[in-house]
Amino acid sequence: MKLGTFSLSLAVKDIAASRAFYEKLGFTQVGGEQSQNWLIMRSGETTIGLFQGMFERNCLTFNPGWNSQGETLENFDDVRAIQRQLKANGVGLNQEADESGTGPASITMIDPDGNPILIDQHVG
Repeated sequence: MKLGTFSLSLAVKDIAASRAFYEKLGFTQVGGEQSQNWLIMRSGETTIGLFQGMFERNCLTFNPGWNSQGETLENFDDVRAIQRQLKANGVGLNQEADESGTGPASITMIDPDGNPILIDQHVG
């Protein structure tokens, strides 16, 4: 099972303060809109998302179909195939993708320690 590129989605209290902090660590904005309270920041191969008011907790995020630079991969495991395999392995999902659909979709689950995991496919 190929989950796709990994990033950490951070639930922040003040997006401007968080942006300034992570810029000091060498991150630069590669996506998002600060006025909409979300930013995607990258430093080399490491990507984080800053989200104010969108998530209750920090979240592990995987993006099937993207490499670490957010570029579309030619071959990848579709989120619905990942969903079927997770369910077959006995993993409970909080949110499921429509099995009859195609293209972008997402699924969510919670690990045994209460950490949210989002598998969020943006490509078709």
